[in-house]
Amino acid sequence: MRRIFMIAATAIFLFPASLQAQEVTESHLSAARAAIDAINATDQFDQILPNAATQVKSELIANNPDREAAISEMVDNAALELAPRRAALENEIARVYANLFTEEELTAIANFYQSGAGQKLLAQGPLATRNMLEAAEVWSSGIVRDLRQAAFEGLREMTAGAAPAADEGAQN
Repeated sequence: MRRIFMIAATAIFLFPASLQAQEVTESHLSAARAAIDAINATDQFDQILPNAATQVKSELIANNPDREAAISEMVDNAALELAPRRAALENEIARVYANLFTEEELTAIANFYQSGAGQKLLAQGPLATRNMLEAAEVWSSGIVRDLRQAAFEGLREMTAGAAPAADEGAQN
């Protein structure tokens, strides 16, 4: 999911500004909202406001420890007043997706990720990625080992059987 978000964010910077500013219909935005909901694209932003509130409380309480309860209540109230602004982020992200995908593509994305297979991909994707990276690491180590061995054997043949220095194998 983060990969999808990163691809979308990267694409924004690569597209000319005129493409980014294109007008989209309300149904296109609706399809974008459905897609971002289906892929949980904005879930990663859910903790921004609570984390900011915690940080601000810590800063203020550090300088005014005798007012901890009042500061906590004041910051919590201010955070609650800012919470509706989360919808603006959802709208901006919907526009990002609407500028990158057609309405039909967004509908297809939403339909897939709302399906059983799509839900399983979202749930199991991080585990699959972790396992894939582990497999690639094992494979890479084997490739390096086998390439090094083949190169040493080739070097021995080139030097008429003289073994390469031990330090040469330890490099790289």
